[in-house]
Amino acid sequence: MKKTFYLLCIAVLTLVSCKSTKGTKVVTKKSKQTTTKNSSSEPTTVSSKTYSSSTHANTTINNIIAEAETYHGVRYKYGGNTKRGMDCSGLVTTAFKSEDILLPRTTSSLSTHGDWIDLKNVQKGDLLFFATKKNSRKVNHVGIVTNTRPGYVEFIHSTTSRGVITSKLSEKYWYFAFVQARRVL
Repeated sequence: MKKTFYLLCIAVLTLVSCKSTKGTKVVTKKSKQTTTKNSSSEPTTVSSKTYSSSTHANTTINNIIAEAETYHGVRYKYGGNTKRGMDCSGLVTTAFKSEDILLPRTTSSLSTHGDWIDLKNVQKGDLLFFATKKNSRKVNHVGIVTNTRPGYVEFIHSTTSRGVITSKLSEKYWYFAFVQARRVL
């Protein structure tokens, strides 16, 4: 029963997007791999790159967040992914692309990419998905976690009303709209 429910949820999530259909060609991650050996441990594969330590992965995540923050204040534009206008999935894909990590362009495709994680385990760089339409649990919005500590999650995203902003998951609107979190790195 649980498996059927889970598969049904996945199917529903794949049918929705962030209202962004321009350039909806799904792009997969680059196959280029960089291997670095560390004397204390085996390399760990994250996305399409191979990392030898969590320090390198943290640097990558911090760079992705820093790239997303350069768009702070940019107005919302349906299908946008530049300083002239940005939509929510455009912000995510553009930020990750700055570190040579290619992700699907639409929110619905992003919502099935990576690994599902419990909200209690959310870390910087994870993706948060929301259903912002009234009486609907279909994912149509995404943001990148920028800061987290127990009971506190902050994320950057592009809203139709205010453009690219940083919000807290504890805000009533976002708390009730939250659907899932996923880790792509």
